[in-house]
Amino acid sequence: MTAVEIAQVSKTFADGTQALSEVDLTVGDGEFVSLIGPSGCGKSTLLRLIADLIPPTTGTVTVAGKPAGQARREQAYGLAFQQAGLFEWRTVRRNVELPLELRGAGKAERQARAEEMLALVGLAEFGGHYPGQLSGGMQQRVAIARALAVQPPLLLMDEPFGALDEMTRERLQAELLSICATTGTSTVFVTHSISEAVFLSDRVVVMSARPGRITASIEVDLPSRDDAGRQSPVYFDKVTEVRKALRG
Repeated sequence: MTAVEIAQVSKTFADGTQALSEVDLTVGDGEFVSLIGPSGCGKSTLLRLIADLIPPTTGTVTVAGKPAGQARREQAYGLAFQQAGLFEWRTVRRNVELPLELRGAGKAERQARAEEMLALVGLAEFGGHYPGQLSGGMQQRVAIARALAVQPPLLLMDEPFGALDEMTRERLQAELLSICATTGTSTVFVTHSISEAVFLSDRVVVMSARPGRITASIEVDLPSRDDAGRQSPVYFDKVTEVRKALRG
């Protein structure tokens, strides 16, 4: 079973703006796929279609073999955006507990799962803190922990590291890959950064200017996903390949 199946999807908004045109995309189980393209090409729109936050105008979206709407109701995916979106009045632990709370999980189950997820992202000792007491990078790690709290088979991420400094960004990229490897989660990741897309992804999907279409799908097989991998000839070759695909 595939994690995501998008078939002939187009999206036109009420004001007549055509954001996407006849997009076909498949994301395999455990696969990390990045979407990259010029600003306004429909990357975020495509992610929101997968999440069933907006409906397609034409075509179908399937998540884990189910219609996107059913997958949303069953919390079959986790979401993380550029802004962490944490509730300032809830502690870090209670922010992570929130999706479990919405599912009706008991207090003991919520607390145990939250502690597990905070340990996974390296924030076990910060459960009692409030978001305002954390750095931007730490808040993003809390957001990832919250997205993973219900053990979703799919993680949808819209430029989650875009507002961070380069050192923090690279550290969180490595942590995200470690988490995905540990959990077996499939990931669809929107980014404007070619280097980030190449480092993180099993496959980089390149989109055209609006209306967005998929113009290239580039497989990435780095020797390692660490600093050595960032310095490998394969890495630089793939960065060049994605850049050329973006230029058309």
